[in-house]
Amino acid sequence: MAEETIFSKIIRKEIPADVVYQDDLVTAFRDITPIAPHHLLIIPNKLIPTINDLEEDDEAAMGRMFTVARKLAKEEGIDKDGYRLIINCNAHGGQEIYHVHMHLVGGRLLGSMLIG
Repeated sequence: MAEETIFSKIIRKEIPADVVYQDDLVTAFRDITPIAPHHLLIIPNKLIPTINDLEEDDEAAMGRMFTVARKLAKEEGIDKDGYRLIINCNAHGGQEIYHVHMHLVGGRLLGSMLIG
């Protein structure tokens, strides 16, 4: 069984967070250390440690993360200028909290991410 994370406590409202969206599959809240004027985290309510741990029955939650990202980008007013969605996986991918999460960042020019 996966180890509980701070995100699990946010989902259950055991610790405070600026939650901007929550339904039966996902929760979204403002990042406490934003890297852009708009920086939200979108997480599945089910604890899934990494993308490598996804199972077929997680498809609905993962799909919902993307549709919620689209909705929140519009609500934040960054949908027209653009935004970035980031999911990190494991240490070399930059993952720090082992509960799958998507970063929605925007509100300024983010620059290109040229990869090898």
